[in-house]
Amino acid sequence: MNLLRTENLTKSFGNLTVTRDVNLMVESGERHAVIGPNGAGKTSLIHQLGGQLRPSAGRIFFKGRDITGLDPERICRLGLARTFQRNNLFPSLSVLENVRLAVQAHRGRPHDPFSSTHADGPLLRRAEEISAMVRISDGLDRRVRSLSYGEQRQLEIALALACEPELLLLDEPTSGMSPGETESMIGLIRELPPSLGLLMVEHDMKVVFSLADRVTVLHYGEVLASGPPSEISGNARVREVYLGMAH
Repeated sequence: MNLLRTENLTKSFGNLTVTRDVNLMVESGERHAVIGPNGAGKTSLIHQLGGQLRPSAGRIFFKGRDITGLDPERICRLGLARTFQRNNLFPSLSVLENVRLAVQAHRGRPHDPFSSTHADGPLLRRAEEISAMVRISDGLDRRVRSLSYGEQRQLEIALALACEPELLLLDEPTSGMSPGETESMIGLIRELPPSLGLLMVEHDMKVVFSLADRVTVLHYGEVLASGPPSEISGNARVREVYLGMAH
């Protein structure tokens, strides 16, 4: 069974169609990248999959279940989590407190503002495990506002992992990063559990071809091509409309 599948997914805003008849499949444990020029509909696609946008037409299936139009929280609880282009963190709290709150929310525990970070052992231990997975286990007491941009992006992934997803949507995970931060993020994503499926929107072709098992190219909201990285890099039409422009 496919982990994620879309059927003719279409989203329009009046006369503007941002995705048109998009058919996409992601297998369990697959690293799948979505690329395309600016305005190709990549982020609009991710918003529909995550529940932030309701499709105008078409269907979205996750683990065989139709999730079209479900709200983001319901989708997350089914096992599909995401990050955003802009960090969505609590800057005045510590790294550990941010991750613990995400674990706590996923497990349905109400937030007690008077409780200590160290008051709940299981939540704390899980938060520490996730922090180690994304390479931010050093300095867990640091305030988020003191972190570098790259570290904040790592923390954003930690919050998504706190939902214990089977599929993780990454929206431009290396956007705005320095070359060193980009290399670190490549290593982090590569070391995520192999059972975790990834669907990643990314503009950096080095990142895409370092990580992706499969690449889908969007052009004006439509799927131009989809296949292994070697096939995509050799596709003349793809090179004309995107790869040739990027390089």
